[in-house]
Amino acid sequence: MALKAVHVSDVPNLDQVPENASLSLYSTRFSKGLELNRASSFRIPKFLVIGHRGHGMNILQSSDSRMKAIKENSILSFNSAAKFPIDFIEFDVQVTKDDCPVIFHDDFILSEENGTVFEKRVTELCLAEFLCYGPQREAGKEGKCLLRKKDGKIDKWNVETDDSLCTLEEAFQKVEPSLGFNIELKFDDNIVYQPDHLIHVLQFILQVVFEFAKDRPIIFSSFQPDAAQVIRKLQNNYPVFFLTNGGTELYYDVRRNSLEEAIKVCLEGGLQGIVSEIKGVFRNPGALPKIKDSKLSLLTFGKLNNVPEAVYMQHLMGIDGVIVDFVQEISQAVGDMIKPVKAVTAEESLSEGNGETEARSKLQFSQQELSFLLKLIPELIQH
Repeated sequence: MALKAVHVSDVPNLDQVPENASLSLYSTRFSKGLELNRASSFRIPKFLVIGHRGHGMNILQSSDSRMKAIKENSILSFNSAAKFPIDFIEFDVQVTKDDCPVIFHDDFILSEENGTVFEKRVTELCLAEFLCYGPQREAGKEGKCLLRKKDGKIDKWNVETDDSLCTLEEAFQKVEPSLGFNIELKFDDNIVYQPDHLIHVLQFILQVVFEFAKDRPIIFSSFQPDAAQVIRKLQNNYPVFFLTNGGTELYYDVRRNSLEEAIKVCLEGGLQGIVSEIKGVFRNPGALPKIKDSKLSLLTFGKLNNVPEAVYMQHLMGIDGVIVDFVQEISQAVGDMIKPVKAVTAEESLSEGNGETEARSKLQFSQQELSFLLKLIPELIQH
């Protein structure tokens, strides 16, 4: 279905924005902050590693135990990811019927009762109903069983270490404060959202962010182009990225069908960057200079981001960061691949003045070799 465009010039700004709302993406995990000011200049000073739905998404049919280790989008998953040298976690936010932002990926929540499977839309539940699913925090209380549908198949949502569903407010209060939040604004691909509804939903998300974010780094992102543009209009404290599959999947809304269209969405709405399926970038590496010339940042997601060599290739290409499921493995690989070749002792640091040494990648490619790889990748990725 077509997504009705919102004229962002018609969207009202929030009446009150706290004076202490963070104006930068500074974190103790960064040697330098991610800078964003009210003139919308923005830069990422280092290659970011971002945990997908925390410690990694759940794929219940996977033979890889890592995909079923910890319940995705949970406080436990977020804090487990925080134990590793990553910069952000990414998670999905929806707003319940009674206007509470909660963290859950799927549009529908599935359960089973007396042998009958039923599903309910997350946004049509009130908060108390939503929290009744899965493990309960209250001792002795049993929650409704959680199921998940993938490619038409329904499985019990069984993971090695389970945890309760949670709200956005809880995430701010209970997750390691130095860890950045990439908040994906989740909307159903098959619904046409009216401007008033988008504004209503996004304002409740922003209320929680402004009240609880403090100095935590925040990035907003959304596959819904109107939502991305609206939240950029509603606030100018935090960067907004447009999510796209980069042409690897096609949608009725043409704005979602290529990196070139994503650039247009960003420039029209004053967004700061793009988050693309990495296959879309590898198939169309010529879009990368266009993104950089437009002064936009580029992050990526996708299964290939769990492969260290693919991540390193992105670093060489000038991509700004990756969203990954294998947090431990990829954060370690990035640390090994992108670090100073020579360790600097304390004495050497003192003798060199400021003690800083230019970080060089462990592996080096000539410009000719890199050009060859960029030409080869689109051919390989088709298969």
